[in-house]
Amino acid sequence: MTRRVCLIDTDPGTDDAIALWLALASPELDLRLVTVAGGNVGLDRTLPNARAILGLAGSAVPVVAGADRPLLGAFTSETRVHGADGLGGVVLPEGPPATPGIAADAIRDLLRAESRVTLIGIGPATNIALALATEPGLAAHVAEIVLMTGAWAEGNITPEAEFNAWSDPEALAVLLGCGRPVTLATLELTAQALVTPARVAALRAAGQGACLAAAARILDGVPPSRRFGHRGFPLHDPCAIAWLLAPGLFTTRDVHADVCCAPGASRGRTLVDRWGRTGQAANARLLETLDADGFFALLAGRLAVLR
Repeated sequence: MTRRVCLIDTDPGTDDAIALWLALASPELDLRLVTVAGGNVGLDRTLPNARAILGLAGSAVPVVAGADRPLLGAFTSETRVHGADGLGGVVLPEGPPATPGIAADAIRDLLRAESRVTLIGIGPATNIALALATEPGLAAHVAEIVLMTGAWAEGNITPEAEFNAWSDPEALAVLLGCGRPVTLATLELTAQALVTPARVAALRAAGQGACLAAAARILDGVPPSRRFGHRGFPLHDPCAIAWLLAPGLFTTRDVHADVCCAPGASRGRTLVDRWGRTGQAANARLLETLDADGFFALLAGRLAVLR
């Protein structure tokens, strides 16, 4: 097996925790680095959360702190979904210390050392954007950028904007314009990964490990979404990881994507040209449909191997 060298940039976050465990459980991914920003909650919580998530899995992957604010303005926490602590009140044992340094520097160091690195962003894009904007030549070492961000229809933090894109649209614009392949898992895709009580029960029944049990407890604590008739809630971030593991679960479309960086009600809106109406060349692959049963089977099977 040829393993894909990658890093994950994250803001844990309930769904970030599940995504990190999925990546750690997957031998296809050679995870070299986890970088952390504020976002779902502040950096003072996301950093210890990331350390605890990796620690519970017994992982020695370096965790490096990054941006505590976007390129402009400030992050706004989403405690209604993730709770004040970011993990919905689920307490994990304290993880190993963070690796000293700054996330953007660590990302650049990895890109200098490796010729093909997949950058996985499941939070605001600040850390990755800082790394590429300050040394643009390193984009040549990026194999692919996979982002859970954006929406082509309706937002989840404003009527038009998805949370990660809205948190730092300037950073997302840097990644969309960097010239490397970008894959987008938008809200329309992640809505198909609907967590229901039956799916949580199936996940819990898949094994006895501490990570699996913690994942089930975290998912139990996320409030069901009014948008889905309180039947469940979408599991956003693991979709980005699943794309790299099982692309056959997805259908895709090549699109031109941009993001609104202007102030006002449309800030953070992602403009996804699904039908080529603008005539602009495609700069992104849009994940359109998901085999949800296959996705949750993959998730349960992988998490069951963790300790």
